[in-house]
Amino acid sequence: MNTVTDTTHCDDLAKALEAFREHAPLIERWGTGLARRLGSGARLLVAGNGGSAAQAQHLTAELVGRYRDDRPPFSAVALHADTSSTTAIANDYGVQEVFARQTAAHGRPGDVLLLLSTSGASANLLAAADRAHRLGMTVWALTGRAPNPLQLGADEALCVDAPVTATVQELHLVAVHMLCEAFDQAVERGEAGKPDGTDGKPGVVGRLVGRARTVGRTAPGAPVAPRKGHA
Repeated sequence: MNTVTDTTHCDDLAKALEAFREHAPLIERWGTGLARRLGSGARLLVAGNGGSAAQAQHLTAELVGRYRDDRPPFSAVALHADTSSTTAIANDYGVQEVFARQTAAHGRPGDVLLLLSTSGASANLLAAADRAHRLGMTVWALTGRAPNPLQLGADEALCVDAPVTATVQELHLVAVHMLCEAFDQAVERGEAGKPDGTDGKPGVVGRLVGRARTVGRTAPGAPVAPRKGHA
């Protein structure tokens, strides 16, 4: 008996990917701006729920660790990953405050809060966006279809035009990888540490990029093991 493989999921992804390509300039700008800010000592806070929490942690791992080539580490924190804090805050203040309170604790003016939500309507992310704005932080959002509350509550948003949650999450991962690529290219160009939006001289991080090839090596001159992919 012959069976026909249902490729609807692949077809939906391919269709959404075509429209997604239009967001490439925004992702490039985010990556460059983030390199400048983090290279100057700012911090990236990232939050999401469920599958989006996994995407958030994936991004921070790439920035604290590495995406492809060795480079200095940068400050990026996935707010959901501190389980003791999130459960304590949820217990004492309610689930809506789990990210807002951590944003208030860790965020500073000039930092970036990146929020991921397929629906764009998660109350705890909206509360975090509001708290971040009151602190003088910049808020970016990765969401599903526009319009949605999180898009409207962020300074900038990338809204994936797809009807299925799984497709939105898959394209959020593409966005994460493209953001890391743009970030690393900006670091390689010496952009890290420049004032955001200016052509100032490279900062300390930019000057250290050449040395970053040796980070994590077991001995001077020893080769760095190639990256085997993403977990």
